[in-house]
Amino acid sequence: MAKPNIDTTKLRSPARKIVQRTHGDRHGPITRLMSPGGLGEVLKPFVFLDLFDMEKASFSGFGLHPHSGIATVTYLFEGDTRYEDTSGATGTLAAGGVEWFKAGHGAWHGGGPGDSGRTRGFQLWLALPPDQELGPVESIYQAPDEVKHSGPAHVLLGSYDGVTSPLKAPAPINYLAIQLKAGESWRYQPPANHTIGWVALATGRLLTPEPVEAGELAIFEPSNEAIEFHAEADTEFVVGSAAPHAHDLVLGSHSVHTSSTALQAAQQRISEIKQRLQGEGRL
Repeated sequence: MAKPNIDTTKLRSPARKIVQRTHGDRHGPITRLMSPGGLGEVLKPFVFLDLFDMEKASFSGFGLHPHSGIATVTYLFEGDTRYEDTSGATGTLAAGGVEWFKAGHGAWHGGGPGDSGRTRGFQLWLALPPDQELGPVESIYQAPDEVKHSGPAHVLLGSYDGVTSPLKAPAPINYLAIQLKAGESWRYQPPANHTIGWVALATGRLLTPEPVEAGELAIFEPSNEAIEFHAEADTEFVVGSAAPHAHDLVLGSHSVHTSSTALQAAQQRISEIKQRLQGEGRL
C-alpha cells in the first residue's frame, strides 16, 4: 500500500512520534479504545476511554451500576444524555457540557440517550491516587456555557493557555476537546511534567504529521514536547496529557484501585448501596 502524501510544511515543530494506535473494540454503539488491562497500563492515570454513538431508537442506555476508585469525565459533541447517580444528582447533559463523576469509595450511576435522536461523545475514566480512591463521591454537571475554552480547545480538566477548568483534577492531568475545520491547525504544548500524551478522534482526519483517523486512538512517545495537529477534514477530537500515575492498577468489576485492600473496602460499600437500592425498588 502506498504511503499517504503528507505535507509536513503545515506543521511547524519536529514531529512527536506516535508509538501505538488502535481502533479499539466495538460493542454496539460503544467503542472501547482504552482499558486498564491493555493501553490503560501504558497511559495511566487514563485507564478507560469509550467513544459512543447512540441512536435513541435502538439504544435505551445503562441502568444503575457501581464504580469505585475512579473518576469519569463525559463530554458530548452531539445530542444529549440522561444521568443519575446515588449522590442524588439527576438530569440531562447537553452537547458541549461535562459530566464529572468521582466515585471514590463507591457509588452507583446510570444514564442513556436524552431527547435528541443521536448522541455522540467520549467517556474517560481516570485512576485515583491512594489518598483519594476511598474518598467522598463528587458529582458535578457543567452546562455548555460553563465549560471554559481557549480558541478551539475546551478545557474539560486541568489548564491550557491560561484557562483552567473549575473541576479539580485528582493529579496533574489535562483533558481537552477540540473541533477544527478542514485546513485549520492547532498546537498543544503540555506542561513540563506531562510526559504522557494521546489523541482520539470522533470524526474527521488529522495529521500529526502522521495521519490519525476517525475512531482511532493514537499514543505519542513519552515527552513534554509540543504536538501539532492539522485537520484534513472537519474534525472532532480529544487530547489527554498527564504526569505518570506511579501506582498499580488493581481491578474489580467496574472499579480500579491501587491495592487489594482498598478494592475490598470499596466493594463492601458498593454492596451496602446495592442493598439499599434493592430495598427502594431501583434495581
